[in-house]
Amino acid sequence: MTITPLVSFSLSPVAIVLIVIAVILIGVLIFLGIWGSKQQKKADAQQAELQAAAQPVSMLVIDKKRMKLKEAGLPKIVVDSTPKYLRRAKVPVVKAKVGPKIMTLISDEKIFDLIPIKQEIKASVSGIYIISVKNLRGPALTAPVKQGFFKRMKAKVTGGADK
Repeated sequence: MTITPLVSFSLSPVAIVLIVIAVILIGVLIFLGIWGSKQQKKADAQQAELQAAAQPVSMLVIDKKRMKLKEAGLPKIVVDSTPKYLRRAKVPVVKAKVGPKIMTLISDEKIFDLIPIKQEIKASVSGIYIISVKNLRGPALTAPVKQGFFKRMKAKVTGGADK
């Protein structure tokens, strides 16, 4: 006596491959979700530590620009403690006169555009890292309006009269 299955179920090789790929993609997405939440918790903890160690400082901003970490003139220990793959990355650097000393500071990327040049500001500084900025004198700080590519090219061609 032979037993016959009630349902005959066979998949083509293409369907099997697609199912395997879908399972792998779902596994990768779950892994990235868990890993991303752990990284977010680490970043939040580091931000809380920076806020706890922050001190208000009054400074005169001399210059600001994005430059490589090696060329920024930061202390050697800062350059040595950064990973090698990040040493060539450009960071927002601010040269400012804090009291009698001229210091090179690293700015938070979010507030870099808010920092005015050749003006006195009050900033929260944690070590050599500028966390937040307030204007001491004058109007409130606002980020400059970014121009599109074509407007910049038009301004260059017309001599900068059309801004």
